[in-house]
Amino acid sequence: MIDFWPLIGIVIITVGLALKLNTLLVILVAGVATGLVADIALMDILSTLGQSFTQNRYMSLFILILPMIGILERYGLRQRAEQLIGSMKKASVSKILMTYLLLRKVTNGMGLSIGGHPSMIRPLIAPMAEAAAEKVSPKLQEEKRQAIRALAAASENFGNFFSQLLFIGTGGILLIKGVMADNKLDVQLETMALWALPTAIASYIVFVVFSKVMEARLLKNLDKAAATATDIKSEG
Repeated sequence: MIDFWPLIGIVIITVGLALKLNTLLVILVAGVATGLVADIALMDILSTLGQSFTQNRYMSLFILILPMIGILERYGLRQRAEQLIGSMKKASVSKILMTYLLLRKVTNGMGLSIGGHPSMIRPLIAPMAEAAAEKVSPKLQEEKRQAIRALAAASENFGNFFSQLLFIGTGGILLIKGVMADNKLDVQLETMALWALPTAIASYIVFVVFSKVMEARLLKNLDKAAATATDIKSEG
């Protein structure tokens, strides 16, 4: 008879994610449960988890970034970003996001990673875009504010996902190189990076159009809200 108990971890992960529980906690519980069912000593399980944790550099960066961003926000990073945009007469939501996206793609092409949702979008780019919208409507509705934040997050996704292969030293392009070499396909890294360029350019054009359309809809709704507020004050 087949023993399905070692697969309990899959069930825990499926149920935990379906209930929208903390992802890291769900995975940790699933790992411990799987190890116990497989008759692995608890200390060996914890040792394996700890070793994997310390070897994962991305997790270490995640731990370092969050407190740093929290301290910066505590001392007014978001407010300073909003004040900066408020002082610029021609600043707009789409211009801010298009500028950040272009910067993200250029730095990715040079092998530099200056972006990210926790390090750039939340503390800087999103507040700057919100401040630009507030120049049109000082009392920005929460629904519109969330839409602007989502658009700012999209700029990061477009910038990172569609330009991460522009630099020949990134993990993604090296992985592709390895897979192709295993299949007897000799393609130079420079050639692969060159073929990634059209995708990066096309994604930038798509986002420019998309952000312009979204900004036009947003400003249209803000203008209506401002006109309604003015009429109410006039009647009062």
